[in-house]
Amino acid sequence: MTGKLTHFNKQGYARMVDVSSKKVTKRVAKATGQIKMQPTTLQRILNGRIKKGDVFAVAQVAGIMAAKHTFELIPMCHIIPLTGVNISFRDNGKDLITVTSLVKATHVTGVEIEALCAVQTTLLTIYDMCKAIDRGMIINNVHLVEKNGGKSGHFIFQ
Repeated sequence: MTGKLTHFNKQGYARMVDVSSKKVTKRVAKATGQIKMQPTTLQRILNGRIKKGDVFAVAQVAGIMAAKHTFELIPMCHIIPLTGVNISFRDNGKDLITVTSLVKATHVTGVEIEALCAVQTTLLTIYDMCKAIDRGMIINNVHLVEKNGGKSGHFIFQ
């Protein structure tokens, strides 16, 4: 890493980085995060007893939509034609759901922010769908797990 900030112009104002000279490569990013809740909330989700509907189905679609619309939310993100988005869920059987996103594109810039945005939105959707019965849910541990493609190469979270 050079440490040089690329999102500022010569006057010090924000700019969108020009990626037109970058090489097109396959880009993949995986992100994850968790939502902790009351054990009864998790059981109601797993048993399909949340009044707003199927929590996993709605949250999964929200995460996919968020990945596709990241450029509209994060000012310096480029519009990236995604080739794949997958959202998966794992629970600990007690009080925690882990969400993982996998985002793919063949483009000149990476999809890390899209993967992170997908996870955050999926977690927020779970919160929204369950807040009537559990306002104390905690969203945490959101981070990039892995990314590959482009000049900076392969990254794996340690």
